[in-house]
Amino acid sequence: MSLFDFIKEAGKKLGIGQDEAAPKAEDVKKELDSHDLGTEGVKVDVDGDKVVLKGSVKDTTAFEKAVIAVGNTLGVSKVEASELKVEQPAPTAAAPVFYTVKKGDTLWKIAEDQYGAGKGAHNKEIFEANKPMLTHPDKIYPGQVLRIPPLESK
Repeated sequence: MSLFDFIKEAGKKLGIGQDEAAPKAEDVKKELDSHDLGTEGVKVDVDGDKVVLKGSVKDTTAFEKAVIAVGNTLGVSKVEASELKVEQPAPTAAAPVFYTVKKGDTLWKIAEDQYGAGKGAHNKEIFEANKPMLTHPDKIYPGQVLRIPPLESK
């Protein structure tokens, strides 16, 4: 759970004139904090096209959302989170599952791909797991990385 890959040429543009150059650490921190994920104690460093997260977050969900919030930034190809600690880890914390959106994908297709045929209706879980970075279920783009939460057994 330490180094995560992203597509450098895809993501949210931060700042004026950023293009595909590495974003500034203060811009990434501002973007991260704008999602209100409980990341106030997280320090952000930028090393080329890699963002390094240090500090602590409350739980595994906040950890995963912090990684995708900064990773889905234009100019970022990697997120290093080995020094980002989880205060209350999930009892059975499995490795996070991330999915990179491809051209033509919908949340329904992604749910069927990740959870199995006939389970497209679980697209709502994927949408909820990626809030507030996702604001509408139809607004995903190729290259974007999404969290895929485990399905709750009922």
